[in-house]
Amino acid sequence: MKIELLKEKNVDIALVSSDEKVIVDTQSALDLAMTVKYETGTNKIIMDKRNISDEFFILSSGMAGEILQKFINYHIKIAIYGDYSGYTSKPLKDFIYESNKGKDVFFVSTLDEAVDMLTR
Repeated sequence: MKIELLKEKNVDIALVSSDEKVIVDTQSALDLAMTVKYETGTNKIIMDKRNISDEFFILSSGMAGEILQKFINYHIKIAIYGDYSGYTSKPLKDFIYESNKGKDVFFVSTLDEAVDMLTR
């Protein structure tokens, strides 16, 4: 896993990248958040959706809700970028839509959009 610190509009953002899944369960998500906070001092994370377990995007698994609740409790803001067009689940589409209206969790198509969401 690689953590790169971006500075955009005077805001520090951690760009997390990896050749493998980084978030596979709640504990790995918390480990990521704390590692980012410790190594970069920021609470803003951007990552590619390919680095997140597919189970996260199956809302009935409860994984997304549990992880995102932990992130909110620890004041972690995250923007996850990637292609969401392959998902047909209406609850997931609604979840993404509602998340994007908030201020803590964003699901966007590109890295640039992710940066924009975390620097508003």
